[in-house]
Amino acid sequence: MKKYVYFFAKGQAEGSAKMRDLLGGKGANLAEMANLGIRVPPGFTISTEVCTYYTQNGEYPPDLEEQVRENLKRLEEVTGKKFGDSNSPLLVSVRSGARISMPGMMDTVLNLGLNDKSVEGLAKNTANPRFAYDCYRRLLQMFGNVVLKIPGEKFEEIIDKKKEEKGVKEDIELTVDDLKELVEEFKRLIKEETGEDFPQDPFKQLMMARDAVFNSWNNKRAIEYRRINKIPEHWGTAVNVQTMVFGNMGTDSATGVGFTRNPATGEKKMYGEYLVNAQGEDVVAGIRTPKPIAELKNDMPEVYKELEEITDLLEKHYRDVQDFEFTIEKSTLYLLQTRTGKRTAQAAVKIAHDMVEEGLITREEAILRIDPAQIEQLLHRRIDPEAKVEVLAQGLPASPGAATGSVVFTADRAVELANDGKRVILVRRETSPEDIHGMAVAQGILTSRGGMTSHAAVVARGMGKPCVAGCEAIKVDEKKAEFTVNGMVFKEGDFITIDGTSGRVIKGEVPTIEPELSGEFKKILGWADEIRTMGVRANADTPHDARVAREMGAEGIGLCRTEHMFFGEDRLPYVQQMILSQSKEEREKALDKLEPMQREDFRGILKEMEGLPVIIRLLDPPLHEFLPNYEELLVEITKLKLQGGDEEQINEKEKLLRRIVDLREMNPMLGHRGCRLGITFPEIYRMQAKAIFEAAAELVKEKVEVFPEVMIPLIVEDKELLILKEDIEKIAQQVMEDKGVDFKYKIGTMIELPRAALCADKIAKVADFFSFGTNDLTQTTFGFSRDDAEGKFLHAYIEKKILKDDPFQVLDQEGVGQLVAMGTKKGKSANPQLEVGICGEHGGEPSSIKFCYRSNLDYVSCSPYRVPIARLAAAQAKLE
Repeated sequence: MKKYVYFFAKGQAEGSAKMRDLLGGKGANLAEMANLGIRVPPGFTISTEVCTYYTQNGEYPPDLEEQVRENLKRLEEVTGKKFGDSNSPLLVSVRSGARISMPGMMDTVLNLGLNDKSVEGLAKNTANPRFAYDCYRRLLQMFGNVVLKIPGEKFEEIIDKKKEEKGVKEDIELTVDDLKELVEEFKRLIKEETGEDFPQDPFKQLMMARDAVFNSWNNKRAIEYRRINKIPEHWGTAVNVQTMVFGNMGTDSATGVGFTRNPATGEKKMYGEYLVNAQGEDVVAGIRTPKPIAELKNDMPEVYKELEEITDLLEKHYRDVQDFEFTIEKSTLYLLQTRTGKRTAQAAVKIAHDMVEEGLITREEAILRIDPAQIEQLLHRRIDPEAKVEVLAQGLPASPGAATGSVVFTADRAVELANDGKRVILVRRETSPEDIHGMAVAQGILTSRGGMTSHAAVVARGMGKPCVAGCEAIKVDEKKAEFTVNGMVFKEGDFITIDGTSGRVIKGEVPTIEPELSGEFKKILGWADEIRTMGVRANADTPHDARVAREMGAEGIGLCRTEHMFFGEDRLPYVQQMILSQSKEEREKALDKLEPMQREDFRGILKEMEGLPVIIRLLDPPLHEFLPNYEELLVEITKLKLQGGDEEQINEKEKLLRRIVDLREMNPMLGHRGCRLGITFPEIYRMQAKAIFEAAAELVKEKVEVFPEVMIPLIVEDKELLILKEDIEKIAQQVMEDKGVDFKYKIGTMIELPRAALCADKIAKVADFFSFGTNDLTQTTFGFSRDDAEGKFLHAYIEKKILKDDPFQVLDQEGVGQLVAMGTKKGKSANPQLEVGICGEHGGEPSSIKFCYRSNLDYVSCSPYRVPIARLAAAQAKLE
């Protein structure tokens, strides 16, 4: 006979903490506490295997009922009470317990075993009729709601009516007769709602409660919690049947919850709260205001001392912070459960650090204890958890942090108001590279379109600014300079707050908390740096970004995008002049104007990153991105003609319109961009290469150590790279000769197309380095247009479990990952000196970082503010 049910009682448990997968976290820890000699109410656990069997087959294993009855009999022997007995009734609770804590997501039923007869036995046995009928009305209320699915407010309405009738405010002021009346009214409600009487057979109550708890594994909130926390569906939950102990037997009884350390700050001090003369759900439900746990020292000093000793034992035994529940029945303390305590990022860091200092855990364990994704909270301003907020809409949490400001609808207006000292939130349908100046001065960005890797999201993350993207509930009218949501209209100057960590858009100004990197955090990152072997660089396009990256611990720049520099107000006219040129000579004339500006850009970044490598990507996007929008220009020309505008101005704009038409492409992402521009217009890349190397030469003369690395984008064929590399090498040689200096440099490529990964061995013979551009590689491998996919169908793919994660946020290891691993292996086999990294958004995502380590990449590169996350994840990858 296969074992499905496991007994536990002080000193005689059949399970242990190691059996978490089978018994769930609660059941395994109850068994462990029993084995440690801690006073836990005895009971038994029905294993997670039963949940899986029940979910798959719609019925239970044939031996289950027999095993439940055997364990119930054993429980009666240990407690000296009988289930359903009219003299000394055994009452039990039925609770869920998955292998990972899912607080409040599944169902619980207390006081099972009471009926019209056993309630009399409980009253006689305890000499406390009020207590007995209070337990019975609680059972009817909880069973009715949880098992029979009667809305909870129907029971609450009856209680409120009874309190009003009796002229009392609190439940505890109701007399035994009042409670007896409530019991009868609750039974009538159950009959009215279900057509059947409340079951008087205790075993039937137990079986129905067991079914309800197993079914709650697939309730809406549990499914959503699993989705958010990436908990597999097939794990299932266990069911724990445990003897009831009562905190509502008078002033010498109480119930409470606590943590062995403060879960918000990490302070080493017991933290929690309790209620005298109450049951467990009263603390959580907020019906009465609980007392801080420290006050238990005055109310029940002996019990408090015992609780301190037990919780200290538990923390030392588990070597981690414990979240515990307890009940005091007639001055006797019982532990109802213990589990690893959930904590804020701030507390996680402090606790991990302090436990190393206390000798409880090693540095390696401390690093593995901290969730890299969680520490992002520490790096950005966040909404004050005490603040009351009115949420207007929910978008995508595209870039973390919180920002408050007045609404603006254009980048130019954002700059004007910011120059006047105003805080602004830039609101757009979607942003484009032309909005960069407005994004730079805004406190945060809100878009109604676009996804987690849209222009707004990527740029905001790079700048370390909060961004909520794809918030479809807001309707942006840029012409009227307003947006509407839920019938409300917000115009320029109206205040909103955005929370880029959760995706919330909030009405008005909301208090925020400044980020703070504690000494403990810096110390842990130092330990991580000692352990990890994979490098961490940052994506940075300005000297400011580079400075932030260095402060965050970046070991170089893995991607500097030169196209962002072309959108500056002082240079966009020259870029457009270059694009409109009809000859090479005209183009070179415009490029001559741009070259000193580019040189200053590169000089600033190289100087900030003194002694560290800086990868600069040559121009990547198609040229039409630097020209005005076709439709808007057409409207402008039409207006000028209708209003009798200047003929020369009209001719100039029509010339520009014709060029826009010439440059329009059916699929610009796969069109005339990247290295294809360098092949057809070599003077563009020559200008950029000259600017890079002249900036390097100037700094070398000033005794600044520089390591420029030139990245050529969109290579699919080694011959492309060979032609462009030879050109760039000639320029580097010329600059060194002209300036009389010598410097080291590298020339490599971004692997962002499947063919490049497949032909990596050929390309590696020409390249000094590879950098995987996994944003575009994901698009071209899946055949997804990123913005269209995230806006139209990707959420449905994830909801229907076609895809496990958004592949633009979490690297698709099965498909795109194969290309990364293959490209790295083929590249390094052909060129052992080849340096390989990743510079897509995946470079800051913990599971993707760990994949990069396993695939033998030399470094990852990510947004400056994600560098600490990458440092920690890279160390965890090595330890795992």
